[in-house]
Amino acid sequence: MADHPTGIRVRHIQPGDRERWLALRCQLWPDESADQLAEETVRFFAQPERRGGMMPEAVLVAVQPGDAPDIAGFAELSRRLYAEGCATSPVGFLEGWFVVSSLRGRGVGGALVRAGEEWARTLGCKEFASDTVVENTGSAAAHRALGFEEVEVIRCFRKDLD
Repeated sequence: MADHPTGIRVRHIQPGDRERWLALRCQLWPDESADQLAEETVRFFAQPERRGGMMPEAVLVAVQPGDAPDIAGFAELSRRLYAEGCATSPVGFLEGWFVVSSLRGRGVGGALVRAGEEWARTLGCKEFASDTVVENTGSAAAHRALGFEEVEVIRCFRKDLD
């Protein structure tokens, strides 16, 4: 897909990347069940036909060059029928976004997001959206640095119906 000045290359994920992708997902979502995160990665490769509404619908990885290339980050993408602050549908959506700490601030995350925007564009999306929890100020700053505009802060509620 795209090359980065540091030699990092952004491409679509491949089945051989699953274990490393899973390890990075566990870092991004440490409060989630590792088994559930693993099941989602298996399901992603087991269902190769992707369509809008599947999450993730696509996964891009940032690959470091070298004799033993390593995945330095990922972007999980989908198309949603609606996203807060958006006027069109479907909306390309950045479901998950992670870069290893040693490469943060070097443009790797931006390269992943730009590749995600291009993915959404090719599928007819006119807007690209994302979200983060209120207390994740680092993520909010990274989003703003890449041109995202904060459109809403919400509190989400749930309750069991059993």
